[in-house]
Amino acid sequence: MKAAVLVRVQPRQPISVQQRTNTSLRLHVSECRAVAPKLDRAKAGSTRSQATARQAAANLNFMSDILNKTIVLVLNRNWQAINIRTPQDAFCQMASNVATALDIEADEHIRPVQWEEWITLPVREHDTFVRTARGAIRVPTVIVAVNYARVPKKRPKLSAKNIRERDGNRCQYTGRLLHPTEGSLDHVVPRSRGGADTWENLVWSAKEVNQRKADRLPHEAGLKLLAVPRAPKELPVTSLLRNAHGVAEWKLFLNE
Repeated sequence: MKAAVLVRVQPRQPISVQQRTNTSLRLHVSECRAVAPKLDRAKAGSTRSQATARQAAANLNFMSDILNKTIVLVLNRNWQAINIRTPQDAFCQMASNVATALDIEADEHIRPVQWEEWITLPVREHDTFVRTARGAIRVPTVIVAVNYARVPKKRPKLSAKNIRERDGNRCQYTGRLLHPTEGSLDHVVPRSRGGADTWENLVWSAKEVNQRKADRLPHEAGLKLLAVPRAPKELPVTSLLRNAHGVAEWKLFLNE
């Protein structure tokens, strides 16, 4: 008969809150050390992504500036200048076959080009262009509205320069020929009395005369207009268009 073996089991010591906390902290530190390189790589990738995003945004802003700049001259089908549009408008008109672009190489080579061919043309060194998914596309400087033959008429814009030109650079109270810096706009009926900014109420006046007149009517200041101010006649828009951006190809179609 075998003797019984008595095994004494030591009671399990309870784990204190501090021990659990220390163990948790050790695990947390270990996990952080393992994850840290991944975070560094992710951060580096994020930095590169942000830089790429900033560059993309800059490119987008640059493209937006180009697409919304009035740098495309519009001709009617008789090749008379009638308008100035943005590249965005020009591309839309070309893509819908409402307009063709002119491929211009100096004075001796001017060729109408439709949209399908235009997007395949190489970008030259002096060309403005936009980038697309299919590559760079040249921005036309001149397009032709193939279905439009008229030359619209338009009144010059109301401005100090145009008032001065209408009045021949002369003071309308004394008749003296003025240097542009010697004159200023005068409201015949002062604005303080309800005078409007209109062709009929604005004249070019010598600055000292304008100051003497102040907020009075001409007769109250002892002045008399040499002529009744009137709005200028409407003119063909071709004579009003200006090459503000100095586009070389425009000089072939504008009389400046």
